Amino acid sequence: RPLILGELNGAAILASETCALDLIGAKFIRDIDPGEVVICKPDGEIESRQAFPKPARARPCIFELIYFARPNSFIDGKSVYEIRKRLGAQLAKESPVEADLVSPIPDSGVPAAIGFAQESGIPYEMALIRSHFVGRTFIEPQQKIREAGVARKHSPNRGAIEGKRVVLIDDSIVRGTTSRKITEMLRHAGAKEVHLRVACPEIKHPDFYGINTPSYEELFASTRDLDQMRKEIGVDSLAFLQVSGLYEAIERRPRDAAAPAYTDHCFTGEYPTRLVDRDEAKRNAMITQLSFLAESS
Repeated sequence: RPLILGELNGAAILASETCALDLIGAKFIRDIDPGEVVICKPDGEIESRQAFPKPARARPCIFELIYFARPNSFIDGKSVYEIRKRLGAQLAKESPVEADLVSPIPDSGVPAAIGFAQESGIPYEMALIRSHFVGRTFIEPQQKIREAGVARKHSPNRGAIEGKRVVLIDDSIVRGTTSRKITEMLRHAGAKEVHLRVACPEIKHPDFYGINTPSYEELFASTRDLDQMRKEIGVDSLAFLQVSGLYEAIERRPRDAAAPAYTDHCFTGEYPTRLVDRDEAKRNAMITQLSFLAESS
């Protein structure tokens, strides 16, 4: 996860995103390196120590740019908002569709939908109105809670979509809960066609590094092909951004398979560290403990 250093009236400010500094009028100083410890002393002096070895090549989490970070933040000098617009534009190039309007699944799909609309020439409209009193649904632990959250979070804008062919733009699909429920809502509100375009590749592999995607079974794209997903969601067509297009939009160059610029294991299955099965790890730990006890006796 990112960490940044800022300054306000001579005091150090630490935050996970640059937008926090903008909110209070603080000045951005620099990004904190992986393994770095920053010590803020009472006299205002800032000391930096490399507590853990700095990796020869940093590989930040690509999902920060796709979903987690606020669009008005900068990560490694890159505007998150502009990157997400480029993701949408790239998606329009890869998977064009004839439609009457482009609409985001708000709020996280908004920049990509703007990029898709600009690239495709299809008018941008708000097919959904979002309530801002409901948080992110994919991190909820129970399916029923997630489904109820989607219904409370979004409501269809009948005046914009009735009798229209709608292209929905989402930033990602994790469990598929939001996509299914929203498609159902749009059809009930009179949409003639619903086409779904997703501004990142299929999430087929769990994260294992702290994001709430604990198993392959829970990941919508992990156990289904594209047509199965389309049918279950209930859309007329479905397309995801390709991994190559993802890197083209973010880095403006192809993905380097030998040395990827980001950790992208949720799409590619190429994890940055060796994974050990949790049950196997427990068994190995028990064997080690038993061996130690036997040697001690």
